[in-house]
Amino acid sequence: MPLMPKRVAHRKVQRGSRKGKAFAGAALSFGEYGLKAMVRGWVKAAQIEACRVAVNRHLKRKGKLWVRVFPDKPVSKKPLETRMGKGKGEPEFWVAVVKPGRVLFELAGVTEQLARESFRLAAAKLPVRTRFVARRG
Repeated sequence: MPLMPKRVAHRKVQRGSRKGKAFAGAALSFGEYGLKAMVRGWVKAAQIEACRVAVNRHLKRKGKLWVRVFPDKPVSKKPLETRMGKGKGEPEFWVAVVKPGRVLFELAGVTEQLARESFRLAAAKLPVRTRFVARRG
């Protein structure tokens, strides 16, 4: 069962604007370490899930992981070899809109070295460039 909203007001949405920086969700809120997006983009539900699985496998039931993004935007696509017109395609997958500065994942209860390595594995599964961040003080 992929990550997606239970219900939505509109089945199909427009592509929208990706400009600007992330103000909401730009600081660490729960954990001691985080994975922050440095560029803008769409992160698919399957990619978020792949990151979650990669981190949890590496941690071997240590620490706690928070997923700070949720795919709430449906992306529609027309079938291959379909002529133009005849309306908009059906929703194919769900994405989370990520802007620069957005914290994607947070981790607590592990060493910095373990957090760095698990976030390195997660970053390899993402379509956006990321940076490891830690709470100082």
